[in-house]
Amino acid sequence: MQISQYERGERIPTEVRTGVILGALRVSATEQRRILELVRAAKEPNWLTVGVNGVPQQLDILTEHERSAAGITHWEPLVIPGLLQTPDYTRAIKEAGGLRHDEIGVRLIVNAGRRDVITTVSKPADYEAIIGESALLAPIASSAAMASQLRRIICDAERSNVAVRVMPEKISWHPGLSGPFVFFTYSDAPPLVYFEHHSSGAWVSQDYDIEEYDKAIQWMREIALDPAKSVEQIAKIAEIWEVSH
Repeated sequence: MQISQYERGERIPTEVRTGVILGALRVSATEQRRILELVRAAKEPNWLTVGVNGVPQQLDILTEHERSAAGITHWEPLVIPGLLQTPDYTRAIKEAGGLRHDEIGVRLIVNAGRRDVITTVSKPADYEAIIGESALLAPIASSAAMASQLRRIICDAERSNVAVRVMPEKISWHPGLSGPFVFFTYSDAPPLVYFEHHSSGAWVSQDYDIEEYDKAIQWMREIALDPAKSVEQIAKIAEIWEVSH
């Protein structure tokens, strides 16, 4: 029924559903990106487009899913999640990674645009960040930049659609020790899990895996600090960074 409505132009498919259909039809990556641009443009203009020079393909796809998601749960044991990063923190990571100055500039613009999914006034996504305490203590950027980064997280945690939980360093085994992941839920599509690696990313959609990662999130919520205590802990560590610079 929905396919026929798409064909007749009576209904516009979501970007996620379009991606699923294109994947099933084995459409080339280049053509998928072109069609996804058309789907997005049919709904509303947006300056942040797929295929920007200096932006890897996995970041393009991740950004599309962030825009389409109703809920996002991000577990990061060692670094601050991308949607919560300040420009200085992001710049420090990219500079350490050896990116050219112009590429870093593009990444900063993209990251700023990505934050719209949690800061937009109209309909922000429900966002939950479970952050390893080690990420708050790691000297990724200067002391001043780290303090500013942690203060940013505290401000974001005040948003009604954002929840931040800190996973203490000294704690027994839990599923998150297997590595970072992002769990996406959608209003009109099945959930997906995303794994980001150094130079590539992977998506998982099998029912069994989705169920296991959902269980993992429930487990981690139980052993992490609750949102109120997490903000207190982040504030304490921010004070340490402020004193040290």
